[in-house]
Amino acid sequence: MNDVEGLVELEKRGWRALSTGGEAATAFYEEVLAEDAVMIFPGGMLIKGKARILETMGGPPWQWFELKDAEVIALSDDTYAVAYEVSAQREGSEVYHALISSIYTRAGEGWQLVLHQQSAA
Repeated sequence: MNDVEGLVELEKRGWRALSTGGEAATAFYEEVLAEDAVMIFPGGMLIKGKARILETMGGPPWQWFELKDAEVIALSDDTYAVAYEVSAQREGSEVYHALISSIYTRAGEGWQLVLHQQSAA
């Protein structure tokens, strides 16, 4: 996926994978994560490295999600940030609201996710 606007769709594909279950999420992120990727979540959770991130993909799937006000921001010719608000819910849980930023860099003919941060909204 070379299309910069396609980065929003790539984020949606990630959420769809996380809504399907651990196996689908692991397969998706195996493809898209950079080896030295970092994920930051509310509550002080920091996960470093592709292998460690993939180990965390076994949680309960999201029942639904909605992305709002997504925009793509150029950081350089080959690096872009995707910023948006998300609402999502897992079965038996409260609705989760967060502000998201994901940073992607070009990798051959595709994209690699290098940083993903969620801030409680």
